[in-house]
Amino acid sequence: MRPLRYSINVTLDGCCHHEAGLPPDEESMRYWAAEMGRVDAVLFGRVTYEMMRSAWRRPASGTWPAWIEQGEIPFAETLDRSRKYVVSSTLTSPDWNAELLHGDLGPAVERLKQEPGEALWVGGVTLPLALADLGLIDEYEFVVQPVLAGHGPRLLDGLRDRIHLELIGRREFASGAVAQRYRPAGRGRAG
Repeated sequence: MRPLRYSINVTLDGCCHHEAGLPPDEESMRYWAAEMGRVDAVLFGRVTYEMMRSAWRRPASGTWPAWIEQGEIPFAETLDRSRKYVVSSTLTSPDWNAELLHGDLGPAVERLKQEPGEALWVGGVTLPLALADLGLIDEYEFVVQPVLAGHGPRLLDGLRDRIHLELIGRREFASGAVAQRYRPAGRGRAG
């Protein structure tokens, strides 16, 4: 069974909005590119899908825009070619190597997890909350940035029940950020 990993940048005060002062540096982009390389497919809600597509989709010209720095290209290329599943009731025809995930969320994601492969990855804010409430996330990965945002959406805000986690990995970055990987307590090691 493929584990489902939730990965996101977060500030020290729990903000997980992409505009909360979480600028990527070369080291963290290498880290995220390697993490994306460990999965078979990604799951997005519509908002995250559209945001990621506008930022990381390779232009038709084949040339990355000038605003994408050289150190970000491996991440962009990995995400661009990844298989994507989009959970949305309003999007009708996704592109960018994506398809809509049909049916009830829990059973649909369970079917994806049962398919052969390495792992699934989910990012964003709303969809991971629903998946956490359903007990479908096998691994949580937070890159905690040394920033206090003071506002914005908070990580898993509104979670129905407490989820006890156990630390399974930790890495410090030169920027002061710390990647922390957890799994729900009592579960076997996820991929």
